[in-house]
Amino acid sequence: MNKSISLKNLLSEPGSTLERQLSLFAIISLGVLESLSNGLMTATDSVRYFFNAENCLFVHQTLGKTIAEEVMSHGIQLPDLFDALPTEKAQREFNRELATIRSLCLKLLSEERVAA
Repeated sequence: MNKSISLKNLLSEPGSTLERQLSLFAIISLGVLESLSNGLMTATDSVRYFFNAENCLFVHQTLGKTIAEEVMSHGIQLPDLFDALPTEKAQREFNRELATIRSLCLKLLSEERVAA
């Protein structure tokens, strides 16, 4: 993957509802988490390609949903775990953060499903 994922480009189609945008955001986020869990993407890659400032700003300004902002907040900090902690502890915390993000995404999907 050479280019970052632009949430603005992916989620800003004409006529798209906020509910649809939030659902797509959660699904894309779950895909990124799966790549992280399987070792196909590193924590640093995830920030470069998805949990970056441009996407964080889009989520804040356009989606404006606290849960979506929490997903991005947890994601953008993933590489810091490996800088700040010993390897074994960093890996445990990394797995815990992935579980937290996954839970937030599933909560977002269930909320949007109930709203629809």
